Amino acid sequence: MGHPHLHWTLDPGPLAAMALGVFVYVRRFRAARAEAGGRGAGALQAGAFACATLALLAALVSPIDRLGEDYLFSAHMVQHILLGDIAPLLLLLSLSRVIMRPATRRLSGLERRLGALASPPAFIALWLALVYFWHVPALYDAALRHPAAHALEHAAFFAAGVAVWWPLIQPVPMRRRLTGVQPLLYIFAAKVGLAVLGIYLAWSTGVAYDYYTHVPRIWGLSAIEDQNAGGAIMLVEQSLVLVIVMTVLLIRMLAQSEEEERRRERLEEDSDPRQPSSTVPSSIRS
Repeated sequence: MGHPHLHWTLDPGPLAAMALGVFVYVRRFRAARAEAGGRGAGALQAGAFACATLALLAALVSPIDRLGEDYLFSAHMVQHILLGDIAPLLLLLSLSRVIMRPATRRLSGLERRLGALASPPAFIALWLALVYFWHVPALYDAALRHPAAHALEHAAFFAAGVAVWWPLIQPVPMRRRLTGVQPLLYIFAAKVGLAVLGIYLAWSTGVAYDYYTHVPRIWGLSAIEDQNAGGAIMLVEQSLVLVIVMTVLLIRMLAQSEEEERRRERLEEDSDPRQPSSTVPSSIRS
């Protein structure tokens, strides 16, 4: 078979979940805008949420879903990248502290109860554990054969993505925060940790997932070539995201450092006794 039979997936479950999410977000966005104007609910948040919704639609509704389930491991990898990395990142960027205000107290209380488990290292560990867990061949194949397991896999990838991006974006401030160069080290460790899987898939010489040895072959790709392509896609996406995020973090760090330097200079000027005090002209005093 040379060409796939592609169609959109109109599964009511994901569509209903996304519709509910859009309803909740729009309602809270409007309330936050009425409360604080564009400061807490502006064009950037709205745009990020729209892009997050499009990423979820591409992953779960567009032909990518059927292409990955019926034909190509590499298409399934694209779906997982959208679900586990791109959509969670965009969703968190769409949340401001004003939008999250009704949930702040509950989330802060949950963080206190979790203790050390609510920390950046724990979030990286959770992300890597969930991603690697679902790439165990037996579990990966089971998810493709059983719809309930597949839905659970997708939910796990999305939750893992939220976990790994939360310490960097912090829609609700964390008690254990990343400071100094720690954000750079954090995202580097996260992406390098996942790169091991991408390297294995990109350079493997044997098919890891038996499911894809029994699907129709399309576009002249063998099962192993398809698997190598999937690993390459993971490596390229992780590398691009790493470079972009580290660039943004560096720019933010430099801007904060410059602002702190200006603040320090102003404080020194205000406290310097050698600075001449202002005098009121005698013409005004009289």
